[in-house]
Amino acid sequence: MLSPFMRGKEAPTAARPERPVVTVRDVAERAGVHPATVSRVLNQATRHLISDATARRVERTAADLGYQANSIARGLRTRRSLTIGVVIPDLTNPIFPPIVRGIEDQLHPLNYTALLTNTDSEPERELRGLQTLAARQVDGFIVTTTEATLPAVGELVSDGVPLVLINRSLGDIAGFGVAPDDRRGAITAVEHLLDLGHESIAHVGGPPQLAPGKERHHGFLEGLADRGLVPDERLVRFADAFTGGAGIAPTQALLDGEVPFTAIFAANDLLALDCIDTLRAAGLDCPRDVSVIGFNDMPFADRFTPPLTTIAFSHYDIGREAARLLMGQLDREDTAPRTLVLPTELVVRGSTAAPRRRRG
Repeated sequence: MLSPFMRGKEAPTAARPERPVVTVRDVAERAGVHPATVSRVLNQATRHLISDATARRVERTAADLGYQANSIARGLRTRRSLTIGVVIPDLTNPIFPPIVRGIEDQLHPLNYTALLTNTDSEPERELRGLQTLAARQVDGFIVTTTEATLPAVGELVSDGVPLVLINRSLGDIAGFGVAPDDRRGAITAVEHLLDLGHESIAHVGGPPQLAPGKERHHGFLEGLADRGLVPDERLVRFADAFTGGAGIAPTQALLDGEVPFTAIFAANDLLALDCIDTLRAAGLDCPRDVSVIGFNDMPFADRFTPPLTTIAFSHYDIGREAARLLMGQLDREDTAPRTLVLPTELVVRGSTAAPRRRRG
């Protein structure tokens, strides 16, 4: 009788024997080296300790024998699970898949696997996700959180748990993080609009309690102040999230206000799309009537109608650098908490133009 695990499959037969398991000792004997040498070669973190010629011979021998590393056993020996918990607020937001790809590409050569949880920016789901990942004994965390769960993340950092924040800050608690240069990017966005001739610029900001919303708002104010302009508070409205749909009410509030404007700086691309849709619903054209600039340069932003002018940075590098910082903590090579700030750049497309009075 077949085992329940074998139902629907062929049982092993004498004609098709199971392939014997190849061990590190087998590879060592065939390659003429010590088993410890094989282990060092097959571990990306220690391969540099072995000469290239020997390492190539060991790798060729391992491939010829069909050796497969037993990562679970190695994890038990090192008391590591070889897994990293990744907490993402919204996987449907186009910026996060390339961030996750950057994380996985950095972890893969080190034989680490990312365990991903999507939280929809709901604090209860974030806490449950952190708890579930901790129960699975992940070796560390890469996290993007809401304001409500930052204290819980701060406790993990204070307890010495390896952790890297993406686009967030723990305030007074020193931790590791990776983020784009939000303030400089916002200044660049405002400078672009001013250079086009816009003088009355509105801002649809992100949640000001979160680091990106706060820093991009400060950059908006600083960009105006650098040109001697006094910001009009009536032209600033904040969204309650960075998600699609959250920018509709703030944009409508600007349209319903008494202060005219010719351009909008939105705190991210999803909010910028909401701005354009709300303008269109009001019978206004972008950029003929109102220019709109976003932040993130999310995938396919060049295919929107109109193509979106935005502030770009490498999402892939955000993930890759976050994983690198985390592995530095795990290997105790990186002990000085810091936030790595990545550069931004202006990408000009069709959603910004000179105000109508400057044309002709």
